[in-house]
Amino acid sequence: MSFPKNKFLEEARKILVGKEHELELALVCLLSRGHLLIEDLPGMGKTTFVLLLSQLLDLPLKRIQFTNDLLPTDILGFQTLDQDRKTFTFHPGPIFSELVLADELNRGTPKTQSALLQAMEEKQVTIDGVTHPLPEPFFMVATQNPQEHSGTSPLPESQLDRFMMCLQLGFPSKKDEMEIFRRGNLRDTIHKLPPVMARQEFIQEQKQVDQLFVSDPILAYIHDLLQITRGNPKYPQGLSSRCGILLLQAAKARGYLQERNFVIPEDVKYVAPYCLSHRLANSTMTAKLSTHENILDLINTIPIPE
Repeated sequence: MSFPKNKFLEEARKILVGKEHELELALVCLLSRGHLLIEDLPGMGKTTFVLLLSQLLDLPLKRIQFTNDLLPTDILGFQTLDQDRKTFTFHPGPIFSELVLADELNRGTPKTQSALLQAMEEKQVTIDGVTHPLPEPFFMVATQNPQEHSGTSPLPESQLDRFMMCLQLGFPSKKDEMEIFRRGNLRDTIHKLPPVMARQEFIQEQKQVDQLFVSDPILAYIHDLLQITRGNPKYPQGLSSRCGILLLQAAKARGYLQERNFVIPEDVKYVAPYCLSHRLANSTMTAKLSTHENILDLINTIPIPE
């Protein structure tokens, strides 16, 4: 089985203009069971982007709008006591969905943001000592406004590290923006698009990604990339082993989308800026974009394995 990437992009172009690269990166992230962070200015199409992923991949979506008065129970759910039966009944929150959109995540308080940590890492949540598994598959796609905007709380490093990738959609070209003006708001028509595959088929695609062959030189290549950031004065902290695992998973998914059954160095180079930038940069968008260039410079100093 191979993922119908061309069909996916063909359907997506009916809604989004000029975002093929970002859509492919999002596919890489979801096929490798990763969580995605989208950071950009308001009005850049972040929410539409996520709604389109939900529709084309047949993933039920629940949206959580983060505000400074949102509570952890509003996300995870809560238990109530049935006085007659003397039993507790669990009422699941919106986190119990295959695809969860955490909209404007950095407008929530640190306490509320931290409610997502167990779900993102373990794909389960514990409430009042009882552990509840989340659906399969489970993805968190979060959007955030730039940190320099008012009313935002920076995401802690522990939470940033749980996102496999961070994307910026960016301003469209003149040609693309003129086409956007012509089309108008197409968000209401997204639900009319046919999914490119059923949810269970998508789970099988993920299993196919897991089977890609990775040679020892590729593993050493990833290690060398992590190692070069450790003790480097340009970065406040080096990259962790978890980051290396996520980078490898993303490289495998990219190789799969290229219809290969093995990973090559170009797969690593393709995904590395988006897997590493939010872990190495400070909180501003400008810093993340410049870090993309720095990461490519770092990669180019590492010998490409044979």
